[in-house]
Amino acid sequence: MSQIDRTVRYDPAYVKLDYPMGDVPIETGVCTDVVIRALRQAMDFDLQQRVHEDMLVHFKLYPQRWGLDRPDSNIDHRRVPNLQVFFERAGYALPLTRDPDDYHPGDIVTCRFDTGRDHIMVVSYQKSWKGDPLTIHNAGGGTGQNDCLFRYELTGHYRVK
Repeated sequence: MSQIDRTVRYDPAYVKLDYPMGDVPIETGVCTDVVIRALRQAMDFDLQQRVHEDMLVHFKLYPQRWGLDRPDSNIDHRRVPNLQVFFERAGYALPLTRDPDDYHPGDIVTCRFDTGRDHIMVVSYQKSWKGDPLTIHNAGGGTGQNDCLFRYELTGHYRVK
């Protein structure tokens, strides 16, 4: 939760990043940056490097939506569809359910907003008044913690080990 009140803007701009362990400034970012930072902080897990290395070998298995002909370590790990493929390939996928007990703190959940935009969130250890786990994410106004785990169409559930 160290990103709450620190990441205060949503900015999807393409940024040249260091590699490995590259990051946009903490004050800004998108939903994927919340996950990237959380995994680095909690597990010393560099999603940028892991996704890039997998894409170098298996590029054709990843979505081809962006007109690229090779991996780009500046942006590939910042795209929800790429993270979904990576998590599936790495064996981190769990069944999608609507049972709050199936979602543990630190789990990663992908969803699709009503607008059709893909989104990704981290499950919090805190719960709503009705017992649903809260989620930590950046949906537009900076990183926050909200009761929205079951608000949108779930498209993925992952537990990184």
